Amino acid sequence: MKKNILLLCGGGGTEHEVSLVSSKYIEKNLKDIGLYNVIKVEIGKDKVFRILNSDDSYGEIVEMNFKRQLVGASAIDIHIVVPCIHGPPGETGEIQTFFELIGLPYVGCGPEASLISFNKVSSKLWYNALDIPNTPFEFLSSMEDKKRAHDLFDRYGKVFVKAASQGSSVGCYQIFKKEELDNALVLAFSYSSYVLVEKMVNARELEISTYEYDGTIFTTVPGEINCPSKFYSYEEKYNPNSKTTTEIVAPNLPSSAVEQMRNYALKAFTHLKLRHLSRIDFFYTDEGEIFLNEINTFPGMTPISMFPKMMENNGHSFNKFFKDIIAKNIL
Repeated sequence: MKKNILLLCGGGGTEHEVSLVSSKYIEKNLKDIGLYNVIKVEIGKDKVFRILNSDDSYGEIVEMNFKRQLVGASAIDIHIVVPCIHGPPGETGEIQTFFELIGLPYVGCGPEASLISFNKVSSKLWYNALDIPNTPFEFLSSMEDKKRAHDLFDRYGKVFVKAASQGSSVGCYQIFKKEELDNALVLAFSYSSYVLVEKMVNARELEISTYEYDGTIFTTVPGEINCPSKFYSYEEKYNPNSKTTTEIVAPNLPSSAVEQMRNYALKAFTHLKLRHLSRIDFFYTDEGEIFLNEINTFPGMTPISMFPKMMENNGHSFNKFFKDIIAKNIL
């Protein structure tokens, strides 16, 4: 009898729709493996769990019990979960905490690694502790701390203001004029209880897929995001009219810079206890500086997403990757 995979998507956050697109790609790969029953469930914006049929229509409302069963009109044993959720509650570690509590295996990073990596403040503190270079920053816990943000602006002349716990550039603002800073801080605080303010750099945006394959951690050569506006906003990432392009292999990078980035990616993956898969993003400045920008603990799997393309370019089958991870972790 085939075992059951729960493919969980949605999540109700700002990246809800992106998660649904990613889930289609993963669903196809899981079905191509042909060894499992794939049960797709969307966590709605109303926090209700619903079966998602192959034609994207909704089936019955279900819930997960402590016996590792999906319960609706009947109870279905679940043997492993693929939490294809970008942002909360997937990349924040909440859903993984529940799976850990009930002893249900899942694909991807654990709760602590997810929470650390998703929070832009805690992640940068970890990068500093690991001697991984990242852009100079301050973090604020309230508007009473705004002087630190103004001092950083005075030092560098332009900054990014970012809500600490949001993904896909939501709650993120470019600030070139000091009089716009306070308003950006207020807006960022509307998304998150902590706000990051960091130096804006003139840089290429590079991405490295870092993942486990046959028991070994691999890092790809960097791919590149080419964004004409120089600000890779949510709209630039996902709007069908976006002018942003991607290259699986970033051109004209010094081999020493490529090797350094790959070393930093491996170091972050290892010491932050990431698991199975991640996409680790870097800045490469006009002066040749390397800064780790952020870690995505469940990277996008949309038609324009870089993670699976870079893995395939690295000589590894995305389909086999999923097949092996599931085989090693399934109940």
